[in-house]
Amino acid sequence: MVIQGPDERVFLGHVDKGPFQSGVARGRWRLVSACWPYVIIAVSAALRPNAPTEYCLRFDMRNYPQAAPTARPWDNDLDIPLADEKRPHGISRVPKVFRTDWKNGIALYIPCDREAIDGHDGWRAQHPDMIWNPNEGITLYLRIVHELLNSSDYTGTRSS
Repeated sequence: MVIQGPDERVFLGHVDKGPFQSGVARGRWRLVSACWPYVIIAVSAALRPNAPTEYCLRFDMRNYPQAAPTARPWDNDLDIPLADEKRPHGISRVPKVFRTDWKNGIALYIPCDREAIDGHDGWRAQHPDMIWNPNEGITLYLRIVHELLNSSDYTGTRSS
């Protein structure tokens, strides 16, 4: 018998519900694996030459949903962080979110990420719709990443 902690039970409840399942049904994201407190979710990306159709993110979900998760691009085949040259790239916003020159690329540089929000108090006023909301849960994070990877700003990988 596997004993789940309260944070894992809440997460599993969230992925079984409408907003997450709606994203799955629309092909926006999918749960790849969960070995608590780490969860891998693949997020679909717009078709670009020589670029993948989805990117995996490895989330650290400790204390979910009271604490925001943090995520990094992940090479699920090798079970290691995604190589810098394989990270999503773009014109403006995408390279800022998927940057490698900040905290060694261990987190996405967006307001709903636990690592990124620390020290960025101004983001609460500048991007209120992107601030972590425990009631919305993981779907908030995934929606933001999906929008970026399917925007005109996204151009493919750093190497494409």
